[in-house]
Amino acid sequence: MSSTAHPVRPIGTGSIGTDPVRIGVVTVSDRASQGVYEDKGGPAIIATLTRLIVSPWVAESRVIPDDRDGIAATLAGLADETGCGLIVTTGGTGPAPRDVTPEATEQVCDKMMPGFGELMRKVSLQVVPTAILSRQTAGIRGSCLIVNLPGKPSAIDDCLMAVFPAIPYCLDLIGAGRIDTDPAVCRSFRPGS
Repeated sequence: MSSTAHPVRPIGTGSIGTDPVRIGVVTVSDRASQGVYEDKGGPAIIATLTRLIVSPWVAESRVIPDDRDGIAATLAGLADETGCGLIVTTGGTGPAPRDVTPEATEQVCDKMMPGFGELMRKVSLQVVPTAILSRQTAGIRGSCLIVNLPGKPSAIDDCLMAVFPAIPYCLDLIGAGRIDTDPAVCRSFRPGS
């Protein structure tokens, strides 16, 4: 378990000077959690978020095995105890028997947000025909948005860049912390802005 603070860059408005938003970054992988290979998914998420977000935020990173109950407990803990307003997962979204991240996400969410998965698959299909095998989804638990991404680092960036324009406003609507993006990288949408 680790936390990494990301300082605010000199761009953006709104949340300068406020407490940083906590963002859960969860890699779901049996082999990465056992140290068989290096986790590249979590760092890919953090790299993309670092490019996107100009307001203060802290990454709460976890690398866990493909275990439905363990995934559900990690997501619930990050939302309820750690206070994450956003959790981004990578891995476990395919059709293999151990791929259970979407099921664990549904288990802990109050509302599902299927549009996230639909857009991510649409974007991924422009790159690889096997994107139809991916079961990315998103949901809301209290005042936390949970977004499941695929495991491949390049797909992580493509998918996160596709859905992120809607994420800051979603966080506003559910009462999570405010996130401001660098408009040169991602123009997030807020009505009236």
